[in-house]
Amino acid sequence: MSQIMTPIEIGGLNIKNRVFLPGHTTNFALNNLPTKRNTNYLAARARGGVALIITEAIRVHPTSAGRSSTLGSSDDRCIPSFKKLTQAVHENGAVVFAQIMHAGRQANGDATRTAAWSASTIPWTRGGQVPHAMSQGDINTMVRAFGASARRMQEADFDGLEIHLGHGHLLQQFLSPASNKRTDSYGGSIDNRMRFAVEVLTEIFKCVPNMCLGIRISADEFMPDGLDPDAMVEIVAKLNMKFKLDFIHVSHSAYHGSHTIATQIADMSFPHAPFKNHAAKFKLEFPDVPILAVCRLDNIVDAAQLIDAGEADMVGLARPHIADPEIVNKFISGRDSEVTSCIACNQECIGRVEKNLPISCAVNPEVGAEANWTEIRKLRPDPKRVLVVGGGPAGMSAALSASAAGHQVTLVEGSRRLGGQVRLASQLKMRSRIGLLSKELEERVRKSNINLQLGKYISYSDEVLATFDKVILATGATLQKRDLGEGVPIISAQETIDTFCKNGTSDGEKIVIVDEEGGWISASIAEELANRGYQIHLVSPTASLFAQITTYSKLALIPRLKSSGVQFHLAAEVEVEPGRVMIKSSLNAQEVVFGDILTVVDCGPRRSNDEIYQSARVQDSARYLIIGDALSPRTMAEATYEGRAAGFFLDLDLAISALES
Repeated sequence: MSQIMTPIEIGGLNIKNRVFLPGHTTNFALNNLPTKRNTNYLAARARGGVALIITEAIRVHPTSAGRSSTLGSSDDRCIPSFKKLTQAVHENGAVVFAQIMHAGRQANGDATRTAAWSASTIPWTRGGQVPHAMSQGDINTMVRAFGASARRMQEADFDGLEIHLGHGHLLQQFLSPASNKRTDSYGGSIDNRMRFAVEVLTEIFKCVPNMCLGIRISADEFMPDGLDPDAMVEIVAKLNMKFKLDFIHVSHSAYHGSHTIATQIADMSFPHAPFKNHAAKFKLEFPDVPILAVCRLDNIVDAAQLIDAGEADMVGLARPHIADPEIVNKFISGRDSEVTSCIACNQECIGRVEKNLPISCAVNPEVGAEANWTEIRKLRPDPKRVLVVGGGPAGMSAALSASAAGHQVTLVEGSRRLGGQVRLASQLKMRSRIGLLSKELEERVRKSNINLQLGKYISYSDEVLATFDKVILATGATLQKRDLGEGVPIISAQETIDTFCKNGTSDGEKIVIVDEEGGWISASIAEELANRGYQIHLVSPTASLFAQITTYSKLALIPRLKSSGVQFHLAAEVEVEPGRVMIKSSLNAQEVVFGDILTVVDCGPRRSNDEIYQSARVQDSARYLIIGDALSPRTMAEATYEGRAAGFFLDLDLAISALES
């Protein structure tokens, strides 16, 4: 029997099981205060059975706010809002800790007209804002700010505090020799670099001596001159000797514009639990202190292995809880097979945070609208006969939602298999986890009372369309190839996967990939082919690579492609002539000519398959609803969102109005 559902005591608090929700940015706040969305979001996870919730980062000072959608605690006006949040979490059975921090040099003031603060004048990334090097007076101000924040969080009825010393934020910027180049008493030796953190913790322990207090650290910065596990063990040992910490939350990475940041929120290209050795090391070094482990723990069954092996005392599942707030309850009740799996795509969680948007989820479009959906499910629309055309994520989501709303649903798919382009993409090794989305949707469709018809193609003239009250068109988009010239084979992305990515390897044959979407289609094909031995030349008409992929994935992707020999041609166009392919720079007169290209892969704009919708008679058009790529070629996130919304309401405009209110 696993120990993961057994209780644990931390700092005098009885915590009912060993699963916690780690802090992660949601961008649900308004004017740096928690909103109903924050409260409803965490309450849903508490109802779902998680034992401990740690809030997203709560900024202790205005210079760390960055934008108004983050949480802040810089004055007493925040206390009532946080009290509503803690009350909701407590009422739903979970313990809740406040994570307090200052982001330091990455908290640029574009939105708040503040300067970034740090230990030294080293930007967080090339081209980043040069931070203000904190004076002794600034340090004293920040020490007081941490103490005042701790007091406010206690008054807001939080059960404990997590002081963030990791992820390249301000306290880590002082700790790390990679970001601290000071020559005063706060720089140089390890004790000097620790001085700021010691002063902050001293102030917090003085202000809230009776709270459960612990730290979050990065065990490894994964960067030159950065902190490594041995250095962090030494630092934590000194801190624990001085303060007797109630827990140590072991994470990793630094917020720095390099590969390290890609490890912080490891996507599907990383294996499960790639950094569990860090928690194990700290458990070995600090056997009497509860150790919290985190990062790419994909599900409770696998995460339980860390508990049972004695490598950690609690395990944190952030993205799996975004994907399914009921993950713990389903495990407890033996319904683990019903969990909606996180596919570690980073698309709608950190990808939207990067754009300063509220988080969502590609597999759970209800994120951030939990209260809305609770009310929506109480509605009982008049039952209708609904036809869904297309069995990709949009179509399956629509069919399931419509069936759950009480409609009589028929789902028709032209091919013999469900899944659409997601199933196609999952055939690529580094994108295989994406297949969980289509697999789990298909399992639910087959277990439902949906009338599923495969291998049945419907055209706009098919008489069966007239026999349904509502027709939802989820017919997807075509991965097309354009006329780039003659004399060298030009194939589409789908043809590439069917022809080259399934069969055999190469001894260095050259393939040119033309990438106009800047997304995962070209990137994953390039990686698959390069790993099979092909020499890949990837051409982008823009001056940047993969603009549609979040930085948190891109900073791992690009180094992998480079190490596989992929050559990049930016701001360039491709022309094909008999026997040769020319890559021409649009910035200068530079031209590269190849006479030995095996084929050209065109990853240009996709074309919506909207023939049925476009052919509908005007007087009959209200019966038709078009969603997903058929509406406009985008991503799986829009497909699942529009599918779930349209399936219930049978009207996309009405659905969006209800969900976004």
